[in-house]
Amino acid sequence: MNLNLSTFSATIPALALATLVFALACTGGPNRDGHDAVARHDFNRAAVRLNLPLFWVADEDQDSAVSPAEVVSLLFYGGEWRWVVDGRFTPEFEEAYGRIVKEAAQPGGSEDGLDAAERERRRLVREDLDYGIATLVRSDLTTLPEDHRTFVRHMLQAANLIDKLYARQVGAAAMADQVGEMDLAGQSLFRRNWGPRGAAPGTDLNPACSAIPGGPKPLVDPYPAAMQENEDFCARLEGLPNAEELFDPFTAVREVDGQLVAVPYNDAYPILMGAIATELTAAADALSDPEEEALRSYLRAAAQSFTDNDWAPADEAWAAMNVQNSRWYLRIAPDEVYWEPCSQKAGFHLTLALINRDSLTWQERLTPVRQETEDRLSFVSGPPYSAREVAFHLPDFIDIVVNAGDDRDPLGATIGQSLPNWGPVANEGRGRTVAMTNLYTDADSAAIRRAQAESLLDAATMAHYTDGPEPGLLGTILHEATHNLGPSHEYEVGGRTDSVLFGGGLASTLDELKAQTGALWYLEMLHSRGLISAELYRQSYVDALIWAFGHISRGMYTATGQRKAYSQLAAIQVGYLLEDGALAFDPDAIAANGDDHGAFHIDFERMPAAIEKMMGLVAGIKARGDRERAEELAAGMVDGEAVPQALITERMLRHPKANFVYSIDM
Repeated sequence: MNLNLSTFSATIPALALATLVFALACTGGPNRDGHDAVARHDFNRAAVRLNLPLFWVADEDQDSAVSPAEVVSLLFYGGEWRWVVDGRFTPEFEEAYGRIVKEAAQPGGSEDGLDAAERERRRLVREDLDYGIATLVRSDLTTLPEDHRTFVRHMLQAANLIDKLYARQVGAAAMADQVGEMDLAGQSLFRRNWGPRGAAPGTDLNPACSAIPGGPKPLVDPYPAAMQENEDFCARLEGLPNAEELFDPFTAVREVDGQLVAVPYNDAYPILMGAIATELTAAADALSDPEEEALRSYLRAAAQSFTDNDWAPADEAWAAMNVQNSRWYLRIAPDEVYWEPCSQKAGFHLTLALINRDSLTWQERLTPVRQETEDRLSFVSGPPYSAREVAFHLPDFIDIVVNAGDDRDPLGATIGQSLPNWGPVANEGRGRTVAMTNLYTDADSAAIRRAQAESLLDAATMAHYTDGPEPGLLGTILHEATHNLGPSHEYEVGGRTDSVLFGGGLASTLDELKAQTGALWYLEMLHSRGLISAELYRQSYVDALIWAFGHISRGMYTATGQRKAYSQLAAIQVGYLLEDGALAFDPDAIAANGDDHGAFHIDFERMPAAIEKMMGLVAGIKARGDRERAEELAAGMVDGEAVPQALITERMLRHPKANFVYSIDM
């Protein structure tokens, strides 16, 4: 069955439902209608606006009508929903379908009685929602043993709790009751975007785009609300004598007796963290498979970490899991910091995925050169950094089942990750790296990305573009591997880590810039060793450039002025390559689509030398803790005119971006 454990229940008494289904079958009721009043794309877009956890997967029989076998219920919406029973649509679906038809015909419904400001707010909310095209991540777990399915049920409960915890962190929970109960589009935006603000390029910077009239500012929970009234509050915290303690990633800053103190997460959020620990313990108890001892150990260690806020033991147990000793990938912890204005506090998240054993091929290919990658990066970094022995896992491939909390983005999704970011496992290079292999593999995503590439590249460069996943996957592998190499998060200069040396936002940008530059730099080494073909080598350069254009199109800063790490690294890379001449932009050239004027061209012969210089620059900045040079680099490429950002943005944003939604058959 299609399962949404957080919301699934029968909403009609069984006898009444059976009678209704029999009557409909005898009378040729609504299930014999064509259900063809709305095309699939418009159906799914309207369902999002109406905040309905309903998705039309595909028109499998090509009859332009939705049928019971073609719909699924979606996770993470809340409420009680049942669309199909015994292969037939329920009355609940029929009611929803009628609303979808009306919404598709008249978006937003009647606006009688609304003033101009409210009409504009609602229009912007719909615009923000429509920019995200619902893209399904569906997992068939029906053939799993019962103990594994019970484990998944506990993980879904844990995911719902992680959502509540992350909503507390980002300030969404405190504002939820301000969203109008009948404002369904506003409710949908608030749910999808983790708060009232828009997330799409353009609407994200417009205060009028809000799920709450008046556009109130969300206040993140890890810092006192009054402090956040000052735009420079992060800098003020950096200047306090106990700044290092206050910026501990696993704490929330609270005011106690007139003093700012760091309160451990388990004291700041005891009820939710305790409930998560209970689910993790129950999952470990339920998983009886003797082949899953490594996963059981992690579940129990993570349960303890949610109890005492000591994450090192859970990291040790997590790092011991791999493609050989578990069929599952699970990470449940506070990790990344990009979500909050100071980029210092770890956000809670959950990733549940199945291991894709195709990763073994790449691991066998790249493991022999793992130490060489560290030695090369050490050489170009220069003093005071020196090479260390590295033992990190090369990427496991994983097929996502669900993402929760900080992992479930409004638009797009993480396609690779290296964790943890702190502690002995990170410092000693024993972390895990993963590449998500079942995202952006659908036909709609491939068609959109090709159209974007054709609008920006000249024909000669486009000839090396492919719809296949291998270049992007290789880039993800190398990006995440580079996170574990050279001067990383807890590397110190003069006893200070990068977050202290550069400040949270700039430190995050530099670390991602190092990783993505490594993803380009190591291509030459792999090609010269015969580990990748000449064509994959060129395709990977092209793929990385389109990736960079995508992030540039999202803008360089958030609405609150926070650096967007990926956008800024992309602008720095493109700007540097343009200045070097390895990348050229001709405003008069015709793009590969034959329509657009102005196109980029890659000089494949010049790329390796240009990237090596860029790698040395970036790694050297981190190795020396050179904040002045880092700020100079960012200002020149991010805030200057070296990159035609407006042109890139216009062409990339002609097309919607994926909003991943989740469903499980179990």
